[in-house]
Amino acid sequence: MARTEIGTIILAAGAGARFRAAGGAGSKLLALYQGKSLVRHVAEAALSAGLAGVIVVTGHEDGAIRGELTGLPLTFVVNEDYASGMGSSLRVGFSVRPAQWKAAVILLGDMPLVDAGLIGQVADAYTDDTTAVVPTYEGVRGNPVLLSARLAPEIAHLSGDMGARQILRGRNDVRDMPVTSAAARLDIDTPEALKQL
Repeated sequence: MARTEIGTIILAAGAGARFRAAGGAGSKLLALYQGKSLVRHVAEAALSAGLAGVIVVTGHEDGAIRGELTGLPLTFVVNEDYASGMGSSLRVGFSVRPAQWKAAVILLGDMPLVDAGLIGQVADAYTDDTTAVVPTYEGVRGNPVLLSARLAPEIAHLSGDMGARQILRGRNDVRDMPVTSAAARLDIDTPEALKQL
């Protein structure tokens, strides 16, 4: 599959309640890692992967997230229902993808160690007979996940905080792709997790 037919969707709408509950100040996605915000790391990695384009789904602190990503060639869409969970953000992002995208790699805004190489690996593993590609690290599924446009009708009905997991469960056309990068399993939920990176 040509990379020009696969885009990227960054989910950056959540309020980061667990991060704040554990003592974090402000938006988790704006927290700094190596002098740069988590969401900026993710956006730059997405752009560096050289796919068809990057959509960013915002919600909580929409203005601040957009401001943090100033100067990058991104498409923004707001999930007004972001408080309901990740499912609604995935639904909103997928609904505005360009018609020529045959699939999209879904990135979480709090995974700053996911780099262009890992994103490209996931994209390059996609074939016409798969509906999803899921990286696995040490046998455990992680992110980013690629979702085929054929899943759009099911994604349109997502709700809650489960993301695509519920629609991929039990399918025999999902490709698990072993990777050597622990980044596929490292998201940031607490200030302590950020310090340990």
